[in-house]
Amino acid sequence: MTRRSRTSVHRILEYLGSSVLDVAAAEGDLDAEVTGVHIHDPADEPLTAPGGLVLGVGVVGARQIRDLLGAAEQCVALVVKHPVEVDDEVRAAARRTRTPVLGLNRSASWSHVAALIRSMLDEDGPEAPGDPPDDLFTLANAVCALLDAPITIEDPSSRVLAYSERQDEADASRVETILGRQVPEHLRQLMDRFGTYRELYKSREPVYIQHGDIYRTAIAVRSGDEILGSIWAVTREELSQARKQALADAAKIVAMRLLRIRAGADTRRRLRTESLSTVLAGGAQAVEAAGRLGVSGARLCVLAAQLVPEAEHEDPVRAESERQRFGDALALHLGTIHPRSAAALIGSVVYAILPAPAAGDAGQRAARVAEDFLHRVGHRYAANIGVGSPADLIEVARSRAEADRALRVLRSRRARGVVAAYPVVHFESLLLQLSDLAAAEGQRPRGPYRLLLEHDAGHGSELAGTLRAYLEAFGDVVSAAAAMKVHANTFRYRLKRAVEVSGIELDDHRSRLHAMLQMEIFTLSPCDRDVRW
Repeated sequence: MTRRSRTSVHRILEYLGSSVLDVAAAEGDLDAEVTGVHIHDPADEPLTAPGGLVLGVGVVGARQIRDLLGAAEQCVALVVKHPVEVDDEVRAAARRTRTPVLGLNRSASWSHVAALIRSMLDEDGPEAPGDPPDDLFTLANAVCALLDAPITIEDPSSRVLAYSERQDEADASRVETILGRQVPEHLRQLMDRFGTYRELYKSREPVYIQHGDIYRTAIAVRSGDEILGSIWAVTREELSQARKQALADAAKIVAMRLLRIRAGADTRRRLRTESLSTVLAGGAQAVEAAGRLGVSGARLCVLAAQLVPEAEHEDPVRAESERQRFGDALALHLGTIHPRSAAALIGSVVYAILPAPAAGDAGQRAARVAEDFLHRVGHRYAANIGVGSPADLIEVARSRAEADRALRVLRSRRARGVVAAYPVVHFESLLLQLSDLAAAEGQRPRGPYRLLLEHDAGHGSELAGTLRAYLEAFGDVVSAAAAMKVHANTFRYRLKRAVEVSGIELDDHRSRLHAMLQMEIFTLSPCDRDVRW
């Protein structure tokens, strides 16, 4: 057995390409091995991880770059977004620390870059001699050499799985696609309008596409009749027959690699889901399962995230695929913030566990992380997230139950794109639990409230609503009348009539509480009590 070549700073530069990442200050060793990716946080201790590539999120100006170079001890490179200010002092600091400064395209996503580099590091494992290269980026570069054209490998949803070198030779549309790791929506609509995807997936041969300034040669990647993805090359003219054949042969190799990735991903996802389920159950076994997941911390916060359905009768296969992608996006987001977190799709809910530090309000911090995630993916996913309170590892089942209950409150509200911490929605959660209990026992309204409902049903009156408005307004008749959109004298008459019909004692706090609880519990519809998304 041999090992693949180590991941160096130079190799990362080659993979990402100059359109995404370039060298701003070359003082340092570009051949140094990268062993990890670290997000800069000024509130954290100085970074001392040997071989770490530091992503300077929010670092602006020469002074901040110089300060970070001094603080990031033993790191092999510093990445900051363009425009990168490099003066003599920055060069001196880079020379003293042997740390090159790299510039990232200002439109690039930090999370995408972090995920891509981490995936490169993860794939540096054992490889049998003579095996064909199974890294998609290596395959992309091989196809690029065969066709003499920059290429991308995409999935059926036009997400970029890998791309070759020389993307700086391509057009602006390709650069936009690389930076977003997804074919832009306006280009997808253009392709749909011209029937490009229909032609591509129908043909088993390379297809030449020319729409305005867009020139591409593409071929579908298949396994039998199943479409696994596609390969796209930027070409200004149709390929020769020999190069078409080379592209067709490459599509077969890419298909085998995608099938292998899918099989491995399915296995890893299943194992991860099983381990996370064990952690969420709490108890003694949770400690061992947390170790398998690489989760650290004696205390954890649980997040429960769920997509809001876009259509009542959506395709179940597509819905499951979207849930998996949503779960992967949440796992990626959490991984860039805290590498010792974990997330997995369990049923229709994506659960995540975050270490909860003893200092500060860990629950609020977890809620902010969740809000930031929904803000970032809101253009693509409509979802809600419930956040449980911090709990010891062996008692983490309590945090999971709280996250579930908070999420259920959001479902009952028909919320969209909202994060709720359990302490904030505690009372609403209790009402839902009381509603469950009443429904399970077949209970119906009793006492004064029942008498008002029966009177309204028989006479077409609004006495129950009048009483509710009065109680919700804390006895303020003017406000209650405004809420009911009637004159205050009319409201007083209705309230007097409600007291006569029901016999409720408005001066007794228990009588008021009894009526209000029933109003809350029995006005929840069965759908509100148990929404299964």
